[in-house]
Amino acid sequence: MTSLVEIPSVRGRLQADAPLAPLVWFKSGGAAQWLFEPKDVEDLQDFVADLDPAVPVMALGLGSNLIVRDGGVPGVVVRLGKAFAQVERLDSTSLHCGGGASGILVSSRARDHGIGGIEFLRSIPGTVGGFVRMNGGAYGREVKDILVDCEVVLRTGQRMTLGAEALGYSYRHSELADQAIVVAATFRGHEDDPAAIQAEMDRIAQSREESQPLRSRTGGSTFKNPPGTKAWQLIDEAGCRGLRVGDAQVSEKHCNFLLNLGDASSADIERLGEEVRRRVLEHSGVTLEWEIQRVGVGHG
Repeated sequence: MTSLVEIPSVRGRLQADAPLAPLVWFKSGGAAQWLFEPKDVEDLQDFVADLDPAVPVMALGLGSNLIVRDGGVPGVVVRLGKAFAQVERLDSTSLHCGGGASGILVSSRARDHGIGGIEFLRSIPGTVGGFVRMNGGAYGREVKDILVDCEVVLRTGQRMTLGAEALGYSYRHSELADQAIVVAATFRGHEDDPAAIQAEMDRIAQSREESQPLRSRTGGSTFKNPPGTKAWQLIDEAGCRGLRVGDAQVSEKHCNFLLNLGDASSADIERLGEEVRRRVLEHSGVTLEWEIQRVGVGHG
């Protein structure tokens, strides 16, 4: 899959034809033409600035809400490592978070500093970069409620700070440029007692444990909730609980989760999702929208 395009030198780690299946929760899919883990923000800026503008660039976080198609991902997949996972207190209510920091790390640091209102990030299996891009949310709150601003590196290599209002947030969506990479964000909560924050985090963790298939190969919430209803309920009412395509299955525990029971291909998983959409439309007249991001090319 590696092309003859000249690839700039880097200070971080650059790998050709890098398997992505081990890096995503479904454990399926093809390889990245190039996988780049930059050493720091300047390394990322220099690389994308010098890269042929025709080569696509995509960020990869924890790989939770993602289907990587079996033919792999052309261009460069950027993965933000430890250098981008720092979380620092700015003041009594604000944190500055690297784009590679996980929701568990951010919420835990917020607790340590007595900053409430950020507990919901504990329940989203992803990184700050993905939260900001997708307006990640759970348990009645979403990123637009806590974001002050974010730092992004554009495809040109330019580094910009964007206020929350510039992102055009709606439900699980932002208007951030496609190939822009979120390298940091500032979140603001409110002063609270660390014990109360921990209690809320425990409540959220317990709720997830009871309702979601957390120890499975899954992609998290598959479809967006349509206005006024829940996707899982529409899926259940359409008779899709437990539905299978090969080793891909609609979770019996939570119908808005798809599972890889073992050897499902990404094509199997995506076909199952499309069959769910077809049955829900036929049963209720509602067209479900994918929440899971699907990237790359299929075989054939």
